[in-house]
Amino acid sequence: MAGRVTIQDIADALGVSRNTVSKAINNTGILADATRDRILKKAVEMGYKQFSYVKFANLGNSTRRPGTTPQAGLTISQAAAQQQTASPVLQDASSVQPPTGGANTIALFTTSFLGNSHFASTMLDKFQSELTLLGYGFTMYRVSQADLQQLTLPNSFHMETTAGIICFEMFSWAYSDMLCDLGIPILFVDAPAPSNGRILKADRLLMENRSNIFSLVADLGRHGKKKIGYIGERFHCLSFFERYMAYREALITLDLPYIPEYCLTEHDPGHAPEQYRQYLKDHFKNMKALPDVFFCANDFVALEVLTVLRELSYSVPQDVYLCGFDDSPESRIVTPALTTIHIHSQIMGFSAVQLLISRIKEPTLNYRTIYTETTLIRRASTSD
Repeated sequence: MAGRVTIQDIADALGVSRNTVSKAINNTGILADATRDRILKKAVEMGYKQFSYVKFANLGNSTRRPGTTPQAGLTISQAAAQQQTASPVLQDASSVQPPTGGANTIALFTTSFLGNSHFASTMLDKFQSELTLLGYGFTMYRVSQADLQQLTLPNSFHMETTAGIICFEMFSWAYSDMLCDLGIPILFVDAPAPSNGRILKADRLLMENRSNIFSLVADLGRHGKKKIGYIGERFHCLSFFERYMAYREALITLDLPYIPEYCLTEHDPGHAPEQYRQYLKDHFKNMKALPDVFFCANDFVALEVLTVLRELSYSVPQDVYLCGFDDSPESRIVTPALTTIHIHSQIMGFSAVQLLISRIKEPTLNYRTIYTETTLIRRASTSD
């Protein structure tokens, strides 16, 4: 097939819905094994990007690379499951020798508990499994508020055994800058928001924050939803800042009004949820009317907004549309289900391994920022 194969192309070829194809490819939701096998086989046959490097069994010689041997007895679903644990990164990193000597551990630094609702939970499972195959250990360190304030490393952290550091929810500029001066390869998943033009001396991995926001704002505008607000502290982190800027750019490009009253960007809900809800409630009460749409920096902000709107006797989507970002498990089970933007955690795990291992191999590489694809998910909170 000429050009880039999309999920819709596969759906059209099989006569199934786009959502069904997405479930099969991303290994989410419930599908019959036969349906999943049929979709994955078609994805391989059509050259869908995610499976272009997979050695699938039982697909015939046309779907195997020259010189490869099929693994007997595997269904397509089982082969796909193996693909989920056999990263394309490892093909690139196959020449990496297992670490020797003392520096054989990758350290995770985080300021937050990364529960199952956080996109990083799935990503870290993949990241850790790939590191294990490469011979690295993996240790998690919780960075306390005292560590952040005093610019100190966690007590149990040992530099001499650490080959590299990966950081999650590490949004303090001062602390991040201190880590970059340790002389250890470091990767930030997301990063601190921009600060006076300063740039961290480290690689960064982010989800793609802009294109789907633009698409959503454009579609809402075409359907008469012209007054669109934004909720979320814009300087909380780099991804929040990029999402806010994407919202503003979309308004400018599409000639939609920017109404400051509808943008609540000054407070972070993370440390004091009750205060944040009161902040939202006070602003909603003072609005002459609600906007047509509230776009929120992530799903957790959107869920707080939904709670407060209900307390004020507003209904979603009847009185206002509501959108989030992350596609958290909660976004799917809340009523109404939340329109959001899905982060593909598996490819983030692949990319994290590639970035960090290549930095360990070649410490003098120029610093890189890599973005991974995201997908817009339309649900009932925007009448979909």
